[in-house]
Amino acid sequence: MCWRPWSEAWQDSLYGDAGLYRQPAGPAGHFATSAQGIPGGGALLAAAVDSLADAHGCRAVVDFAAGRGELLTELAHRGTARTLIGVDVVDRPADLPASIDWLRSPGGATLPSALAGLSKTLVIAHEWLDVVPCEIAEFDGVRWRRVEVDDNGTERLGNALDPANTEWLQRHWPAPSAAGERAEVGRTRDLAVADLRSRMASGLLILVDYGHLHDDRPRHGSLTGFRDGRQQAPRPDGSTDVTAHVAMDSLGADRLVCQRDLFAELDLEPPRPAITLASSDPPAYLRQLAQRSAYGQLTARGGLGDFWWALTTIS
Repeated sequence: MCWRPWSEAWQDSLYGDAGLYRQPAGPAGHFATSAQGIPGGGALLAAAVDSLADAHGCRAVVDFAAGRGELLTELAHRGTARTLIGVDVVDRPADLPASIDWLRSPGGATLPSALAGLSKTLVIAHEWLDVVPCEIAEFDGVRWRRVEVDDNGTERLGNALDPANTEWLQRHWPAPSAAGERAEVGRTRDLAVADLRSRMASGLLILVDYGHLHDDRPRHGSLTGFRDGRQQAPRPDGSTDVTAHVAMDSLGADRLVCQRDLFAELDLEPPRPAITLASSDPPAYLRQLAQRSAYGQLTARGGLGDFWWALTTIS
């Protein structure tokens, strides 16, 4: 049995040579996002990105942690004149439109060196930070201790948390009240965001994820797994997506807004189709109904509408 800190096992499980995200199915094989898995959802997300890029005068869009390029493909289909660049841990997908450029990334918190000097660029990282591995800590009644795990997901408490991660918890996590409380230490995520921000000369940085604010941190953490579309116990053996919600207010963003409110601000809600369209043009009627259904899913309370968007203007 090999015991390792969760952060190390998590990194290998997702981004190692046989990691989940390097496998052919990619993220879409295990869970749906706004960009894929919801009919019409990708088109709405692309419309939001287009609108924000217009508002900030961006001439390029970089999709960081792009999966297999689903969002960029939707943007290409919109006929945008912007440069489109995808970044992920796999080689350029073979079916990607020719207009889309691609960079391969090491994975996790590490960015490719070629991603630099971005000017008048909108950078969106959609569900990236929740899969940037971080330390998992548990309070033993006296101090925070690092949680260790084996490949089967069995856990034990290890040594005391190091000073830098302890300090992060003191600043960004509510003080524990009882033994057994857990936390995801977001320091590695904050550093990754700072690195990404430093690659931008001007534009808009958007981080989209499930997350929480200081007073609503989960007392027992949010670490979980997904396999074949179902939530599972987190297991760092390459078979299961491992994810944990993000401390959004530690990222240093200019603005935090939930997805349903942002989409309302951007006036993205599709109109209700006229009932007469059902008889005069049934395919158009069904398309418009599907668009409204997608909007409902992407803005639903308790679901995708709860996504946080962290927006930072770079100038």
